[in-house]
Amino acid sequence: MKALTLHPDCSEGPIRNVSAEICSTATGCKARFRLEGDIGKIKIPAPADGVRTDNLWQTTCFEIFWQPHGGSYYREFNLSPSSRWACYDFDDFRLNSRDAPVEAIAIACVNNADSLELQADITSRLPLPADIALNAVVEDVEGNIQFWALAFEDGKAEFHSTVCRAIAMEDNR
Repeated sequence: MKALTLHPDCSEGPIRNVSAEICSTATGCKARFRLEGDIGKIKIPAPADGVRTDNLWQTTCFEIFWQPHGGSYYREFNLSPSSRWACYDFDDFRLNSRDAPVEAIAIACVNNADSLELQADITSRLPLPADIALNAVVEDVEGNIQFWALAFEDGKAEFHSTVCRAIAMEDNR
């Protein structure tokens, strides 16, 4: 798994480490995210039906940004520990957001006192080669938000930045 970095403008909180990994599959991709720390001190959305839901990024959730080589188009996935999810296509940086086609997203989440792990199996057309970002939003019980990513550009936390897409994935399917 790859270590994610806490954005420098964020205060330290109950989570001390975040890691993630992703691999392509014949039908889309599989991803795994892991939080380590005092899990009892973060907000974790309650289990719910695994349906498309907007605004998941406003509390603890995980994100994947998938940008095929050769263009400005990209796809964003939001994956909640509740099992809810969202998926959006953009023509360019935050331009023309719309629901993206997804056949299925299955989310499994396991948490205990010192870790939370989310696994997602995504069935959606995902062109390769591509540049990938793996991110986490963590909200503590006091309402403080932390942003974690593989890399950040200077300035405010911006997951839509191409700088965050630090994984180059080739077409090895």
